Amino acid sequence: MKNKCALIFGISGQDGSLLAKLLLEKGYEVHGTSRNVSNNPFKILSSLGIKKYLRFHSVKGDNSDCILNLIEKIKPDEIYNLSGQSSVGLSFEEPLQTMHSIVNPTLGILEALRKLRLNTRFYHASSGEMFGDTPEPADELTPFSPKSPYAVAKTAAHHCVKNYRDAFQIYACSGILFNHESQYRPSKYVTQKIAESAVRILLGLQDCLILGNLEISRDWGWAEEYVQAMWLMLQQDKPEDYVIATGKTYPLIEFIHTCFKEVGLEAEKWIKVDPNIIRPNDVKVSRANPRKANEILKWKAKLTMHDVARKMTQEAFLRLKDNAS
Repeated sequence: MKNKCALIFGISGQDGSLLAKLLLEKGYEVHGTSRNVSNNPFKILSSLGIKKYLRFHSVKGDNSDCILNLIEKIKPDEIYNLSGQSSVGLSFEEPLQTMHSIVNPTLGILEALRKLRLNTRFYHASSGEMFGDTPEPADELTPFSPKSPYAVAKTAAHHCVKNYRDAFQIYACSGILFNHESQYRPSKYVTQKIAESAVRILLGLQDCLILGNLEISRDWGWAEEYVQAMWLMLQQDKPEDYVIATGKTYPLIEFIHTCFKEVGLEAEKWIKVDPNIIRPNDVKVSRANPRKANEILKWKAKLTMHDVARKMTQEAFLRLKDNAS
């Protein structure tokens, strides 16, 4: 029996790399895209030891013909769309680029599937940011109220997926993923910034942790578990959208305390707030109800915020300890 074939748009990031690892372990032939393969070091894939087992293709997300030609050539059983600018903060500085990088590849893939009429199953990465503030836990029926250019773009792409699913009977679904982290998060993300800062302060490499808005709460999970949910969505009889989260929300300050406690420091002594880096608009509280995924996919997060914060801090220490003077 021929092994399944998967194509991952955005394979070089945290989620794409962890998903590629999972699919290889399941016996898939895995292809991945990047804007320029020759200039991409694929650092995460290399650190996972799987780069040599993957097939790469240079694809620009705004080139629909290139997307169609690649899909027609590979004829993948499954496509995972994880591409696009993924920083909420950066989206305020680069709203046009953010919109184009998220919506254009999504439409390009959907159009290719419509025209080629393949039996390919399509997963799209939506985001819990689409809901905006959720004082009550959000599920698949909760209305969207995006509060950033990133969230607006994700909302537009999410509606595109649903529209093509309904209009053209394409097997297309969206995972509405809430915050999910790992040691592979770039330093520009607040969770990695906190974990690395705690370690740097311990090692004498940094004087303080500078942050913006501390008055937020999030549902944080472990990325390696979340890519399993992506795969499970495409194994169902019919395509549906799912909220993927731990179902437990914590204040950012508690995440900070957990990271600093892991290295034996008291966080209050080292935190400084800079009003200049507070976003123009921000989600104050993000709560999720993943019951549908729990019941239908039989998926449930095992690691929650304290586990995530500790693991990220431990990994940061292993990376940074050799830089200490």
